[in-house]
Amino acid sequence: MKKRKLGNLEVSALGLGCMGMSFGYGPPKDRGEMIALIRAAVERGVTFFDTAEIYGPFANEELVGEALEPVRERVVIATKFGFNTESGVQGASPLDSRPEHIKAVAEASLRRLRTDRIDLFYQHRVDPSVPIEDVAGAVKELIDAGKVRHFGLSEAGVATIRRAHAVQPVTALQSEYSLWWREPEAEILPALAELGIGFVPFSPLGRGFLTGKIDETTEFDNTDFRHSVPRFTAEARRANRALIELIDDFAAQKRATPAQIALAWVLAQQPWIVPIPGTTRLDRLEENLGAADLELTPAELDALAAALSKIEVEGARYNENVQKLVDR
Repeated sequence: MKKRKLGNLEVSALGLGCMGMSFGYGPPKDRGEMIALIRAAVERGVTFFDTAEIYGPFANEELVGEALEPVRERVVIATKFGFNTESGVQGASPLDSRPEHIKAVAEASLRRLRTDRIDLFYQHRVDPSVPIEDVAGAVKELIDAGKVRHFGLSEAGVATIRRAHAVQPVTALQSEYSLWWREPEAEILPALAELGIGFVPFSPLGRGFLTGKIDETTEFDNTDFRHSVPRFTAEARRANRALIELIDDFAAQKRATPAQIALAWVLAQQPWIVPIPGTTRLDRLEENLGAADLELTPAELDALAAALSKIEVEGARYNENVQKLVDR
C-alpha cells in the first residue's frame, strides 16, 4: 500500500472508516467478523483507522481497540471528541467541547482503544459555545502530556481552521468530499494547501451511492441514517442516476469498478488527501484498496470534470437537524 502524509503524519493512501461496523448504517454487524475485517485491512497494508466515541456511542471505539491491540505499533488510530453523549436531556446541546470534557473523553477513549496515545484526535463538530482557541489549547495540553499525537478538525470552516492552527498546529481536516459533494474545492482545499494541513474525506463513495449498487428501489433500515437524508429519497436517487451512468462509463474504459473510479478521483485531487471509505465486507475492502493503484491521467480527469459540470446533484446531504451542526 502506498503511503501519504497528513501534515507530518504518515499513513496508508487509503484508510478505513469503521463507523458503519457499529453505527449509522443499520444494525451493528457481527463483532467477530468486524474484528477479522479490520485485521485483514492491516494485513493488506492499511495503517489508518477512523472511529469516534459517538459511534455507538462507545461501541465502535471498543471494537477498533480490540481489533488493533495486537498490531498497535503498526497502525494510526484516529478518534473524535465534541459530542454530548448524554444530550437526551430536554434542551441540552448535542455538542460539548469544553476543555474539561475534551480531557475526560480522551481518557475514556484511551481505555476503550486499549492504547496509551491517540494518534489523531479530531473535534467532531465545531462547538459555537466554546472558543476554538480553548479547544486547541486543551488538545495542546494532551499532546504535551503524550496522550495525543496530532490535532484534527471535522467539518470546520476556513476561519475556524486558521484560529485553531494558530494555537496548536492542525494535522488534518476531516470533511465530506466526493464526486457528488465538491464544496471543499472552493475555499477549504486552498486553505489546507497554504497551511500544510492534510485532508481526510469521509463518505468518498457518497455513502454507498457512487458504487452503483443503490437505486430508487433500494430500501433502508430505520436504523440507517440514509433513511432521513434528502439526497437518499427515491426521487433524488432516481435523478442522480445520471452521475452513476457517467462513472460507469469511465469504469468500463479503465476496466475498473465505479467505486474504484470514485476513490481514484479523490486520490488524484491532491497528494495530501487520504480518503477513508467504510465497508463491512472483505470483498468490498479489497475492491476499494485497488483504487490506490488506479491512475487517472490528466486528460481523463479533465474529461470527467467536464462531464461532471453538466450534472446537478439533487438533494441536500443532511436533514435540517444535522445540518445545524456543520459549516460553522
